[in-house]
Amino acid sequence: MDLDIKIATRESYGEKLAELGEKNDKIVVFDADLAEATKTIIFKKKFPNRFFDMGIAEQDMVSTAAGMATCGMIPFVSTFAVFAAGRAYDQIRNSICYPKLNVKICATHSGVSVGEDGATHQMLEDLGLMRGLPNMTVLSVSDDIQTKWAIEEILKINGPVYVRLGRLKSPVIYNENQKFEIGKGIQIGNGNDATVIATGLMVSEAILAKEELEKQGINIRVVDIHTIKPIDRELIVKCAKETKRIITIEDHSIVGGLGSAVCEVLSEEYPTKVTRMGMKDTFGKSGKAEKLLDYFGLTKDAIIKEIKKDM
Repeated sequence: MDLDIKIATRESYGEKLAELGEKNDKIVVFDADLAEATKTIIFKKKFPNRFFDMGIAEQDMVSTAAGMATCGMIPFVSTFAVFAAGRAYDQIRNSICYPKLNVKICATHSGVSVGEDGATHQMLEDLGLMRGLPNMTVLSVSDDIQTKWAIEEILKINGPVYVRLGRLKSPVIYNENQKFEIGKGIQIGNGNDATVIATGLMVSEAILAKEELEKQGINIRVVDIHTIKPIDRELIVKCAKETKRIITIEDHSIVGGLGSAVCEVLSEEYPTKVTRMGMKDTFGKSGKAEKLLDYFGLTKDAIIKEIKKDM
C-alpha cells in the first residue's frame, strides 16, 4: 500500500481496455466525443477499426452498443457518468438490462470530485440509478490495481455491468497480489471501535483516517465495498456485530447509494444505527476537487471528527 502514488481510475481503465483488446477481438469500444477524457483514446489508437465515436449522442451510442451485443460482440461504452447513467438511462434500462445484453458501461468523471465542471456534470445519483436496474452488476472502484482487475473480471460476466470511474487521481491502495472477487468487500484492519464502509475515492480517505486514529488509541476497520450490487451482505453484518459503530462514506448522494444499500442490508438482517457520510441530498458546486471534498465533508478529517464525536 503506497498512498503517495496517485493514478486516476479512468487512466487505469484506458490502459487495461487496450491490453484486453489485444487478447479479445470481440471487444468494441464506444465513446461520445470524450475519448481523451475517458481514456478510451488509448484503445482507439491501437484498434481504430473497433472504436466508434458516436458524437454527442449518448442515447444512440447505448442503443448501437446493444445492437452490437446481439451480434456477439462485447461493447464497452464510455462517457461521463452524468451522461451515461443520466441521459441514456432509458436506453440502458430497456435496450440493455431488460434483454440482459452483454454491454459494459464504464462511466468516468463521477461524483463531486469532478471539480470545476460544476453541479451539472457532477453525477451524484448514478449508483442509485444503476443498482435499481434488474440484471445490472454495479462496481465502484477505488484504485489503479482494483480498476484493472475489475475491467478484466467483468469480461467473465455475460450481462450488463456498470463501472464507476473517477476523474481525480487517487492513491494506490493495493499491490499486485491483492485478491478481489465480485460481490466480496475487502476488510482492512480489525479495530472494533467503528467500521467505516467506503467505496471509490473515499476508501483511501478512510484508510488515512484509520492510520491517524490509531496514533490516538482509537482502532477502527475499513471496508472497501467495490461491488455495490451484488453487495457483500455477510461482511456488512459481521462488522455490525463486531464493532461499536457503522459509518458509510461515498462521493455520491447518501440517497440511493452505498449508505442506502448498507442500511437495507442491516435493517433486514441485523438492525443497527448507521451514519451516512456523503452528499446530503444536494447538488455540488464548481471548484477545485480537493476544496469541494473538504467543503462537503468527504475527507479523512471529516471521518475522524465523526468517529470522535461520540467518544
